[in-house]
Amino acid sequence: MKILVAMPVEKEHKNLLESVHPDGEFTYLMGEKPKEDQLCDAEVIIGNVSPKMLKYCKSLRLLQLNMAGSDAYAKKMPIGALLANASGAYGLAISEHMIGMLLMLMKKLYLYRDNQNKSLWRDEGSVTSIEGSVALTVGLGDIGGEFARRCKALGAYCIGIRRNTTNAPEYMDEMYTLEALDSLLPKADIVALALPNSSESRRLMDENRLRKMKPGAILLNVGRGSAIDTDALVRVLNDGHIRAGLDVTDPEPLPADHPLWQCPGVLITPHISGYYHLRQTHDRIIKIAAHNLENLINGRPIKNLVDDETGYRMPENRY
Repeated sequence: MKILVAMPVEKEHKNLLESVHPDGEFTYLMGEKPKEDQLCDAEVIIGNVSPKMLKYCKSLRLLQLNMAGSDAYAKKMPIGALLANASGAYGLAISEHMIGMLLMLMKKLYLYRDNQNKSLWRDEGSVTSIEGSVALTVGLGDIGGEFARRCKALGAYCIGIRRNTTNAPEYMDEMYTLEALDSLLPKADIVALALPNSSESRRLMDENRLRKMKPGAILLNVGRGSAIDTDALVRVLNDGHIRAGLDVTDPEPLPADHPLWQCPGVLITPHISGYYHLRQTHDRIIKIAAHNLENLINGRPIKNLVDDETGYRMPENRY
């Protein structure tokens, strides 16, 4: 079997993959762009290739992405090829990033950092706490679930929104579907968005919903920048109605002259909460890929299989 590895790997990652299939023919791109013949011959691709290149993948049986978002690939796969994402790898890194941003905003640490840069010794006044707050998480996949779990451990009352309310996690105090969002926004001190790109999520937080949020509430977004109407967010932030921690923006990268940079009460990081900055994330992606390679060889179900129609990970066989 020919396996094309289109993501960075360390020696131990190679050892794990090759131990699963000792007779496999592995090609490691290590940052280089794949050639047309490599794509044509590959039966398994581990890592992200451009969706535009999928037309060359004539022999493909499995594309194992190294990211959780898979909407760009779902309807472009070659006939008969399976698509799996890396859900389950990013929850630790991104949820901790969210907690970090949340505490920076709640404790006004971003203001004190600004003051430090100005050599300014000044008290910035009252702060808030995760304990006793109401945390609304919209999207309870791996990332949203891990964030809600951490909020619960720190004393928050946790409300979740996802596509169905069956089998509610033990750390959720209340569960709803998206139809309840408008009634929940005024109750929440924290609103966390961990949504994939879809027709339902695009511009989910328009100006009307942003203004329904409780005054002083904190909005976090780590899914897709398109889930928030950016122009509306600028207006609402400038009014001082809410604060926001954003690891994703729309547009992205955010232009240097964009007014969002200068809004009060906003923290912006350049879509880096996941990636490979945390070693455990990198290791987990490789473990998922090795597991699915082994399953493919032995005719077992693929974990994290993506539904072609919805672009979401199927609820069964999650990693």
